[in-house]
Parts: sequence; C-alpha cells; structure tokens
Amino acid sequence: QVQLVESGGGLVQAGGSLRLSCAASGRTFSTVGMGWFRQAPGKEREFVAALTWSVGNTYYADSVKGRFTISRDNAKNMVYLQMNSLKPEDTAVYYCAARPRYSDYRRDDEYDYWGQGTQVTVSS
Repeated sequence: QVQLVESGGGLVQAGGSLRLSCAASGRTFSTVGMGWFRQAPGKEREFVAALTWSVGNTYYADSVKGRFTISRDNAKNMVYLQMNSLKPEDTAVYYCAARPRYSDYRRDDEYDYWGQGTQVTVSS
C-alpha cells in the first residue's frame, strides 16, 4: 500500500501562487510515477500534471502548461505542484495520485493510490 497526503491548498487571489505538496509513504518503490488531478464542483476529475520517479519526465495539461510546475524529491518521497498565475477556473480540489505502471498518465483509472485532496480557491 501507498499512502499519500496533500497539503498547501488555500485561498488566493487571481494572479497569485500556491505550492501543493504530496507526501508519499509505504511501498512507494512499487510505483513508477505520480500525478496531480483536480475536480471542480459539478465537473469530472481532470488531469493536471504528472511525472516519473526515475527520470523525472514531466507532463502537463494544456490548461496549466507554462503556469504550473510538477517536481519531486526522491529522497523525501515528496511531490510538489507549483502553481503560478492562478485563475479562478483553477479552483478545485486537487488530488495527488500514484501509479504502479508505465501507462497513460492522463487517465485517472491508471492510478491506484490517491490522497484525500486539498482545496484550492482562486478569487477574482
């Protein structure tokens, strides 16, 4: 099992920044990559960003490319999501997730482990 705990959410004005953190514990060696997803009220959960533990390849949704940065600290089993130039449409609950295999990182059903989520609210 892998346990994931997110932190760093909050309320910020449009144009501001937040950094989300995800602490991974347990059998993290059984995972190959991490992802961030988000879910706004009344909407489906959507892919935000992903990376692989080993090489550190990163991937982004078009809606956040150039504004968000995903990164990792392998020694600490931490994953981060730096969010800059935030927009009201970025408001959502953000989830950290871990996937055990090399697969389509954009699909949430490829991720076996999920955190509890952290709320991000961007005011206009």
